[in-house]
Amino acid sequence: MSRMRVTAETQRASRTVQSWSLRLGVIAVIFLVAQAATAKKNAAPQSVPDMTGKYHFLSPDDVVGILEEEGKLKGYVDVYQGEDESDAILSYQISIGTRTGNQVEFRTRKIHEKYYRFTGTVERGKGAKENDPDYLRLVGELTTVTSNSVTGKNDVQTQHVILKSIGKNENVPDE
Repeated sequence: MSRMRVTAETQRASRTVQSWSLRLGVIAVIFLVAQAATAKKNAAPQSVPDMTGKYHFLSPDDVVGILEEEGKLKGYVDVYQGEDESDAILSYQISIGTRTGNQVEFRTRKIHEKYYRFTGTVERGKGAKENDPDYLRLVGELTTVTSNSVTGKNDVQTQHVILKSIGKNENVPDE
């Protein structure tokens, strides 16, 4: 009888070990899948050979137009004004603009005591083809600087933005 008890206890112990082995195996698989997902998410962003194009700006009618030439950026930021403004559109020319790798920086000229600065990256968006909306994105910090000509002080507002490229067939206001 004592031999039967030892055998039963041995079988129970064996089942417990098998059960724990299975649990540890499942945990290891979950851990490896999570590691792979994190590695894929943290992988280096795709290189963007040329970022030339138009991008949505702060409102649906506003546009950033960029021409990239050998790491230098040229272009404009068109900002549509309200109906009560004297100008229908203000076109801020990019005065300084550079791209190094996927890092992008530009600053516009000042109009009516206001200008824009962008610092961030150019990235692939969700668009599948070059002519699709959101094929490229400018992701980073946009700073709006407004100078008070009376007091000489600057009002500086910074916000995180994602400026998505405009698709070929997308409706945007004419320049």
